[in-house]
Parts: sequence; C-alpha cells; structure tokens
Amino acid sequence: MIAASIRRAITTLPPCFMGTRQPMPEDTLPIEKRPMVSRECNLSYDNRFFAGMAVVSLVVIFIGFARTYYLAGIFKAPLPNLLVHVHGAVFSLWVLLFITQVSLITVHRADLHRRLGMFGFGLACLMVILGVLVATDRLVRHAANPCTETVEEVRAFYAIPLADMLMFSTFVYLGFRNRTHPAVHKRLMLFTTFALLDAGFDRWSIFDPYPLPVVHVVCFLPLLAVLMAYDWWSTRKLQRVTLWASCFLVAVQQLRHPLSHTAVWQAFATWVQTHTISFH
Repeated sequence: MIAASIRRAITTLPPCFMGTRQPMPEDTLPIEKRPMVSRECNLSYDNRFFAGMAVVSLVVIFIGFARTYYLAGIFKAPLPNLLVHVHGAVFSLWVLLFITQVSLITVHRADLHRRLGMFGFGLACLMVILGVLVATDRLVRHAANPCTETVEEVRAFYAIPLADMLMFSTFVYLGFRNRTHPAVHKRLMLFTTFALLDAGFDRWSIFDPYPLPVVHVVCFLPLLAVLMAYDWWSTRKLQRVTLWASCFLVAVQQLRHPLSHTAVWQAFATWVQTHTISFH
C-alpha cells in the first residue's frame, strides 16, 4: 500500500521535477495557451540552461586572461597602459553583469533585472568605444614594434577586435529592442557574450599551434550546437533567432580573416595607424 501511494505521488509530479521531459499534448499549443505548469517547467529549464551558459562564459574568460590579468593582480598586472586596464575592468564587469542578470531571473527578480538592464545598455556602449580604442592602440604600438609579427600581420589582426565589436554591438542593439520578448532577448544577450569569448579562447595555450579560424570553429560550433539542441529539446523547434544569430556569428568570425589580408583592409589599417597616437 505504501509503495502504491509513493508511485501515485510520483506520477502526479509536474514534468519539470522529473529527470527527463516527455512530449506533452499541450506542446502543440501556443505558449500563452499552455497550462501554467508547462510554462513554469519551460522557465525552470531556461533558467538552468542560461545560468549554465553564463558560467561557461565566465570560465572561458577567466582561463584565457588568468595568467596575464586576473592572476597577475588585475590593476597591478603589467599591461601596456591605463587604457588597457580600464578596458579589462569594464569587460570583466560585463561578464559579471551577464551572470547577475541571469541569476536575477532565476530568483524571480525581473524588476531588478530590468533596472540593471538599462545600466547594462550604457555599459555596452562604453565597451564598444573602449574596444575600438584598445584595438587601435594595439595597432599603433605593434606596427611601430612588430617583434615576431610583420607589419602586414599586425594590420590584419586589427580586423579581429573590430569584428568582435561589430557582432557585440549588433546583438546588444537587437537584444535591447527585443527586451519585451523574453525568449528572443535572452538568446541575443547570450550571443553578445559569445561575441567576446574568442578573446578568451585565443589565449588558451592549448590552441597556440593552430590558426585563429580553426580555433574559432573548434570552440564555437560546440557552443552553438548545444544552444540549438536545447532549443529543439525545450520548444520542439529551432528558434529563428538562434539560427540567424549563429549564422551571423560564424560568418563574421570566418570572413574577417581573408578580408584582413586584402589590399583595401591593409590600406584602411595603414590610414588608421598613421592618424592615431598611441596611449602608451
């Protein structure tokens, strides 16, 4: 009798409390018409998934910059100049803010999440400005003293951080515009952080022997595959925003490398180099 009672109690639990999620008849209905339990389960899974992706992003950034920044004393780290210090602090703040925003949704503090969101939009604008300035400062410093690189390689690398800022600003703008559409908004904000992760991955010593295009394929395709798989598992379809944002991310990451070696880009980088003064 006791065993039968336990079995009945377990079978009446909502699907989100079980180890796996089975297809439900209400999955065919629009989200706003589904039973409350189904919607709560989807939100619960979303909270866990996006919190996990936020932690992954933090780990990628920390490992990439641990030796030269975080474990080197942060503001005491031997960086080229004050601009790079400010850049590192602001970009670190963005990653922490992203984790905080995900956590606020998890604990049902959407009101505070929205207030911090306005601060986050201003922080994102500052990041774009700092990102361009630091990339330009690196171009000027390394072109004057290229060390093991050629001047052409230094100018070609200038396309990498500028492309990052293009992706980041695009995702931030669209995420801000879609802030009233949670499913779209949370995915776009995840992509804003994805746009910054190549700076972390590129500094992992395990990838030193490989060219950047290969590193980006190896590192980002699994992340995108996980997000697509989660879309399919949780909503029974691939979200349109996931598809186009993934295509945009991969296209920009891969096309910037051949573009950076063209005569047009080299001429542009040369013009920037000769008209800019280093902050050093």
